[in-house]
Amino acid sequence: MRKRFKNLLRILLSSYVTTGISAGLGLLIIAASVFFLFGPLAASVATVGAIVCIPPDRASPRRNKFFHLLPAAVIGLPLFACVQILHDQPLYLGLLLVPATFVAFLAGAWGKQGVPIVISIMFAMIFSMAVPSQSHGVSLLVTCGYFALGATAYLLYATASNTLLNDRYRAQVLGEIFLSMGALMRIQGSRFGAALGQYPAPQPGELMQKQAELADELQAARNILLESPRQPRRQQLAAMLINLLELRDHLLASELDLDAAAANPDCAATLDQLGQIIGQLAKAVENMGDALLRGGIPPSFTDRRSELADLNWNVAGNAQPGTDFPPVWMLLRGLIHRVGNINDEIVKLNRLARGEAEPDLALVRTAWKLFVSPTAWSWRPFLLLWRWDAPPLRHALRAALAVGTGYCLSLALPWATHGYWILLTIVVVLRGSLSQTLERRDARVAGTVLGCILAAGLLVMNPPLLLLMIIVPVAQAISHSFAIKRYLITSVSATVLSLTLAHLLSAGTSLEFHVFERLGDTLIGAGIAWAFSYVLPSWERGQIVALVNRAVLAQARHAKIALSRSQLQAIDDEFELEWRLARKEAFDSLSALVQATRRSLSEPRAVRPALESLEQLLARGHQLLAQLTAVKSLLIRRGHLEHDDISEPMHIAAQKIDAALTAPHSHALPDAPVYKAWPIENSAADSLDYDLKPLILRRLNLSVDIAIKLREDADRALAIRSAENRQAIGDKA
Repeated sequence: MRKRFKNLLRILLSSYVTTGISAGLGLLIIAASVFFLFGPLAASVATVGAIVCIPPDRASPRRNKFFHLLPAAVIGLPLFACVQILHDQPLYLGLLLVPATFVAFLAGAWGKQGVPIVISIMFAMIFSMAVPSQSHGVSLLVTCGYFALGATAYLLYATASNTLLNDRYRAQVLGEIFLSMGALMRIQGSRFGAALGQYPAPQPGELMQKQAELADELQAARNILLESPRQPRRQQLAAMLINLLELRDHLLASELDLDAAAANPDCAATLDQLGQIIGQLAKAVENMGDALLRGGIPPSFTDRRSELADLNWNVAGNAQPGTDFPPVWMLLRGLIHRVGNINDEIVKLNRLARGEAEPDLALVRTAWKLFVSPTAWSWRPFLLLWRWDAPPLRHALRAALAVGTGYCLSLALPWATHGYWILLTIVVVLRGSLSQTLERRDARVAGTVLGCILAAGLLVMNPPLLLLMIIVPVAQAISHSFAIKRYLITSVSATVLSLTLAHLLSAGTSLEFHVFERLGDTLIGAGIAWAFSYVLPSWERGQIVALVNRAVLAQARHAKIALSRSQLQAIDDEFELEWRLARKEAFDSLSALVQATRRSLSEPRAVRPALESLEQLLARGHQLLAQLTAVKSLLIRRGHLEHDDISEPMHIAAQKIDAALTAPHSHALPDAPVYKAWPIENSAADSLDYDLKPLILRRLNLSVDIAIKLREDADRALAIRSAENRQAIGDKA
């Protein structure tokens, strides 16, 4: 029960719930103001105008916030007016809806920035169908004026609200990242603890999926936290984010040699202790996340270095001479050291969070310029859209056909009072991929049933009009809060919202008929969306070639920079920032490939990509990043190494990795190792300060080997795709 309460508190204090509350409050203020000034009809139409502008309103940077929301109102108003004009002409209305839907869904070409605009544009048309044309003697111009009033008021409110809440959003978004990192660390800790068989080992796919989700969250966090960090608190949070990225790298590197050590029964007890320490470190990370969400100061962190040092001495004391390289004791001590790096980053994070350490302002300011995504709208995605295999173009055609079918069917049904509910269901259920469509379909149907029950119980009591005007923004707040995180909750609240709004806009129709019509229209709309997800499909395998090539090139660039001779000269300079950018692209490319691979699991077996090759490629991509991170960590400890001793093997390794990942035929690469290993002294096991050169050389050799195999996996996946294309062309011929 305590754990559930903590999770509930985390949800209530999250950034997405805050944005939902802000949206609901704005809607309430606008609806109430217009209600008292102009009456209930004006308030209902102004509410529609505000609702149209709500989907793109998320926690975001302050820069260009108004212009980010503006397209929803600018495009929505004329479409709202056109639907009002054609309200009583079904044929012409249908001729408007289909092409307008196609144009609206083209906004999906802008990715996550464009999808909410798609929803807003469609809401403008669909909710206009719900507003009676020229009802109560109100002219078209006045009705559109009420819509524009609500939309404009919400644009101004949302811009001001985002500015006022910006500092709160920064803390919340960073707190959510800490919680995600803690969850990832717990999964990693269970990997260590699985050596004794006490805990089930997590699936590799689960770990990669969590890493991909974290990569997406990190980019959203960068956009907010690294924007204009001029104030001390903002600089503190931005520095914590940068340290969190280092923690992510060390966590990834802790995977190295884990399988080899776990295969030795003598290592089980040590690995289990390391797993418990990682669990304690994860708890400390989560405590910092909770403190950020609450707006407090986290508790002081207990440094685990003494425990790790004891483990290190125990491993050294139990070392047995042998011929294997690296010996077991060295594998374990390498794992202990990498867990120690995680511990050290958490110590830094805790000191930053408690205000006991000053942020690196030079690094923060440079990161501000390099790592924030552009917020302005660009024509480039639109210009690159016009090719037949472009997924946004195919999705726009698919959506237009689905909406046209749903509209024709709504005209033929015996109940046509709220035919727009079918269209609304199609719009929110039909996604760009089959897996997302299936997920939305199930959540929409279940949420509609629950929402109808709640709305019926509420409206049957015939509450006063003012109470209904309050229910609408409350339902909107809940719906907006969970639209991305928990769509089932959004579906329930959206059903209550739509039934209440329909009751306000068209009073007089029986409640029972509204509820049953809503259920029937939802089932029909969900069925149409599901069926049309197979029309002009954009199967994930169509994007695999580009995603695989991107991932391979990103790995090559990261390895080239990470193993450059400049690494031997400076750690915190401009070159370091170039390495950070390369590392970010490597993680982002793997994240995109992981998401595409996961989505393909819901597709028909006949059209799935080569999953086995892709999963191996993804695993090796993360392994190569981990190996290079370990090399960097060892270089930082290299105090007693001479530059000339290590620069040559690093240069050779960089050349081999670049050739492996960029050469057209990886099988032509020589199999010779990067460099001969330095002999390891037997006395090294008895000291905490042992020779690092053999370890660095081993990491370099392993990196080259992984790069060659990664290229082979990529070639295998692309070859299967090319064979499928040739077969498809042959079938057509």
